[in-house]
Amino acid sequence: MRRRVLQATIAAVTVAVVLLGFPLAFLGAQLVRENEVQRIETRAQNAARAVDFRVGLGIELNDQMFEPYATSDGSALPASVVVHAPDGTVYQAGDRVEGRTESVQAVSDQGAVVVLYVSWWELFWLGARVIALVVVAAVVAFAAGIAMAIWQANRLAAPLVYLAASAEQLGSGQVRPQLEPSGVEEIDLVASELARSADRMAGRLAAERKFASDASHQLRTPLTALSMRLEEIMLASDDEEVREEARISLEQVERLVRVVDDLLMASRRAQGGTTEAVRLVDVVHQQEEEWSATFEAVGRRFAVEVDPATQVLATPGALAQVLATLIENSLRHGDGTTTVRSRSGGPSGTVVVEVADEGEGVPDELAGRIFERDVTSGKGTGLGLALARDLASADGGRLELAQRRPAVFALFLSGVPASLRPDVVLPLGAVVSSRPDRRRR
Repeated sequence: MRRRVLQATIAAVTVAVVLLGFPLAFLGAQLVRENEVQRIETRAQNAARAVDFRVGLGIELNDQMFEPYATSDGSALPASVVVHAPDGTVYQAGDRVEGRTESVQAVSDQGAVVVLYVSWWELFWLGARVIALVVVAAVVAFAAGIAMAIWQANRLAAPLVYLAASAEQLGSGQVRPQLEPSGVEEIDLVASELARSADRMAGRLAAERKFASDASHQLRTPLTALSMRLEEIMLASDDEEVREEARISLEQVERLVRVVDDLLMASRRAQGGTTEAVRLVDVVHQQEEEWSATFEAVGRRFAVEVDPATQVLATPGALAQVLATLIENSLRHGDGTTTVRSRSGGPSGTVVVEVADEGEGVPDELAGRIFERDVTSGKGTGLGLALARDLASADGGRLELAQRRPAVFALFLSGVPASLRPDVVLPLGAVVSSRPDRRRR
């Protein structure tokens, strides 16, 4: 929309300048030229009347008497005056005009012919100056039109961008965003309706989460009691067969507990409502404070190359957990300097966070299955990277192995443009914990 408003306004200014400016320039130049020619004709007629006056009184004519009609007074063009007296004598005053000339002739009542010659180029430059002034005015008008177009486009486009950010937050289950009135009735109407929809959805999500929480509590209590009872049976019974049956039953109960936990976690991920605008450098610096001492203790360096202005849509705790997993994985399996850096992911607005080291990299037999559960090189549990990928996916991101040797893990997140003013458009979230629970691999 912003580009279309700019194009429409610039097109309107261009048409106005072409249809009005150019004709005005040429008409103005022609008018100035005609006015100057009329002034020259007036000078010639005045000289002819002076000849009649002197001839009538019998005063002798000379060249000096025509000098006032030839010289410039600062506002008139200099001219060369040639007078053919009735007796055939020719008088001349003023400097001879070189090159192309424009002449004006007047005949007195006594039959004297007065001719004034002026430079054609002098007349031309008078008109050219008018055209130049009109061109300058057109350029100023064009610049003013573009400035007004940019202002108007921003005024109309910014509220729509804020609405888009608000809709994204509504889709992820965030609370109602606070939008400033735009002054455009139609846009404010859409914003009000979007706010009412957010309120209704917030109520529904709150009811669902309360139900999930209550269900979790109601299920965990009897399952915990059942587990404790089975453990008591295993410890109290002397019958080997009874203890074996109790052990099998206890395993089934623990499996049921894991199923309940997985279902609740999947439900929370499906509900969303945790992503918010996060300054990436804040999360990375918290990880730097936590891990720098550990890296120094083993003789390695931890480096950060993150743009302070970069903002992403993510769950703060989940993002910290993913970075902690990647950093710890680099500490365990990598070597040399571990670097956390950010870069743009292209025109889509994606932000890529890379964690790289200088080690031997990922073995070929593990590269294709590195994010699968229970896949490990023998130094970990095989759960860390799998859980990190699940956390990234829950926030709409993506975790990949970008390079095998040396190992580079890339976390793709949705970026937040600075023009969206997240402090106004997006709701503020909780402070990111500087001591997240780490999933070890």
